[in-house]
Amino acid sequence: MAPPDPSWSADDIVAHLRSIGTEENRAGMARFGINTAAALGVGNSDLRPLASKLKKNHERSLLLWDTGIREARLMAAFTGEAKKVDVGQCRRWAAGFDSWEIVDTVADLFAETPFWRELIEEFAEDEREFVRRTAFAMLAWGAVHLKKEPDATFLAYLPLIEKHAGDPRNFVRKAVNWALRQIGKRSMALHAPALALAEKLAASSDKTARWIGKDAVKELTDAKQLERLAAGKA
Repeated sequence: MAPPDPSWSADDIVAHLRSIGTEENRAGMARFGINTAAALGVGNSDLRPLASKLKKNHERSLLLWDTGIREARLMAAFTGEAKKVDVGQCRRWAAGFDSWEIVDTVADLFAETPFWRELIEEFAEDEREFVRRTAFAMLAWGAVHLKKEPDATFLAYLPLIEKHAGDPRNFVRKAVNWALRQIGKRSMALHAPALALAEKLAASSDKTARWIGKDAVKELTDAKQLERLAAGKA
């Protein structure tokens, strides 16, 4: 097959992925808790460079997602067009989430949609583990990358973090913790309220909330983090 080019179809991409996947990679993914039932064994070190050579294409990303193949779904997220994504698509894709890796990759795309805040509110209330994780993965990503968003937007999400800090499921609690830490590291203005919540959770009688809080306190009181924030390096 010729080297990747922007004109490749979904079928071309899948054929290429099949040609470079290895069982060794599949085994390695499994060790990191990645669902490999539909994996070809292509690592992100190959997927991201491939995605960078392809133009973003909404229709093709839908076809890639519909294959159900892990790598094709990651490529769908990497090459999707956030402005063309609708709420229905987000709900359909979320219903098929089966791995933290898929969640965290697709969450980046969802967080770039015009209705990302609506999705966070909806997904946080969803009882499905990976769907709820999506809300907090979006929040964590947004706190880092949505530079033009006012701090007040993220401040308003601290009650949502507190509300779900007692969810003991591994992939939820880690995402809740992640969101809290990223909000606290976004700016000096957000650091104090995020740290206050972290300290409150750290003193909780709930085991999960306590873990989330203590871990966040550790990072938010780290000397290097404080120095970075003081220097205005968000």
